[in-house]
Amino acid sequence: MTNKKMLRLIFPVWMVFAPSLLVNSQTNIRPRYANSRICAGIEVGSKGVKMSVIEIGNNAKSSGAFYILKDTSVNTDFISFTPATFSATLNGLTSLYQTALSGYQIPAKNIFTVVSSGVKMQAEKDNKYGQINNLTDSFRLRINEPSRQVEVVDVMKEAKLSHLGIIPENRRFSTFLFDIGSGNTKGGFFPGNDTETFHLFQLDWGTKSVANLTEKRCEADNSLPNYYKQLARVLAGAENTDIVYAVNTSGAYPLSDNIAVSGGIAWAVATLTHPELIDNPIVSVSFDEVKKFSEKLYRNFDVFNATFLTGAINRKAEKDAATAEINRVLKVFDHKALLAGTGLMIKIMRQFESAFETKHFYLVKNGQVGWVSAYVDQYIDK
Repeated sequence: MTNKKMLRLIFPVWMVFAPSLLVNSQTNIRPRYANSRICAGIEVGSKGVKMSVIEIGNNAKSSGAFYILKDTSVNTDFISFTPATFSATLNGLTSLYQTALSGYQIPAKNIFTVVSSGVKMQAEKDNKYGQINNLTDSFRLRINEPSRQVEVVDVMKEAKLSHLGIIPENRRFSTFLFDIGSGNTKGGFFPGNDTETFHLFQLDWGTKSVANLTEKRCEADNSLPNYYKQLARVLAGAENTDIVYAVNTSGAYPLSDNIAVSGGIAWAVATLTHPELIDNPIVSVSFDEVKKFSEKLYRNFDVFNATFLTGAINRKAEKDAATAEINRVLKVFDHKALLAGTGLMIKIMRQFESAFETKHFYLVKNGQVGWVSAYVDQYIDK
């Protein structure tokens, strides 16, 4: 059985948010259904502001008919909590909202705005929660909607929403999901046969927070070998003090056959390891495969370019799509960020690797649409 056929058995076709679904026109959204809702979810995250425009079919609850029509982001580094990043985040949030409202003609009631759990956690840690209130108040003033809800999502709700939005019903109770963000990692699983009880998995570690601490430890030596050495120390500390404990206390190991990884770094690794599967929303990987990828990333980064990685792809359309996506990955993640994110992923995956039991690992692309679809499903007027 091919990789693509196997994945479609595990994760149904509705999860296919392929590049072909993205709309080229800046002002035109073409729905797939005759009777459906177009909604937008805008999230202020640790690294920036993201917007996903999704179409929800009338049979969404039974078949999961969510399709991403547009996905865009503005990098603003809000969790630096400086005047410059505050201004950039406010401008980005306002701009994306106006694009959804005026450019895509989405009604205000169908535009959902939230602040991520990663921002909430970092603000509480830095005693900067006032910056979040300042941002949401300023945003309401800018768009002249004083009653606009901008929910600051806690980690439990965000993790549960992600699971409900990403994992299909037929794998709901056998899959452990962890989402690696910029500032934190969250996820979990449903231990029973209902969606009322959710076991949370969370870490105060994300791609950017790992990279930031590593860079601080480098001090005056910013060479790649020193960065790699300091990264190993940061990750070892995270594993010993946080990761092992978090996985053990979640209770996920004996109850979850499938381990799904989402977040930007999951998209990046999936794209760079399997460019030939560019149309697949989910990529199956082994622990050893990701580990070897990380080692190659450090020792031979020059091969991670579109020309080399797409060399074995014959069809022009697939090659062009893979080239564009690879270039997008390399624009979002520099070399050191890729090392930091992949290293963190490996440390978490390692807790599920065993000689006695086989776990199936899956990298989820476009996982950011998950919270949007689940959030909309809960709150939109029926």
